[in-house]
Amino acid sequence: MESANQTVHEEAELMAQTTADGVEGVQGLVGQHLGYSDWVEVTQEQVDQFAEATGDHQWIHVDPERAKKESPFGGPIAHGYLTLSLLPSLVPQIVEISGFRMGVNYGTEKVRFPSPVPVGARVRAGATMEAATPFEGGVQMSLTVTVEIEGGSKPAMVATVVYRRYL
Repeated sequence: MESANQTVHEEAELMAQTTADGVEGVQGLVGQHLGYSDWVEVTQEQVDQFAEATGDHQWIHVDPERAKKESPFGGPIAHGYLTLSLLPSLVPQIVEISGFRMGVNYGTEKVRFPSPVPVGARVRAGATMEAATPFEGGVQMSLTVTVEIEGGSKPAMVATVVYRRYL
């Protein structure tokens, strides 16, 4: 058993990636915090590429000099939807589901961006399994995913994401 005086950060580093097999394994995770992803840096290159891909070239994202002078954030920030788009790379670091032939992103609910992500900041995701509902041919999972900024006081993003796994 872990020491009661360990910090949250130390506990996170000790957590192994959560694994589950099949519908019953996924259902067994309901109500559990599943762990954390690795920290990843959000770079200006990522922000610029995201702007190109989405057509969102707002200066608070893509003009570092202007953002330093005029933005209330003190420099360029990542698009909120860029933060959301990190989930396909971060969530598999947290939970690995086996026993299914395929899975899909089914949707996203209740997305909020409480704090901007400054370019150059490091972020990570944590996840809790909220529900695992069987349907004919598989299971639908709802996870609350929180993306936090290293050293930040508020999360960058909180969302309920929905995945479907098919047998």
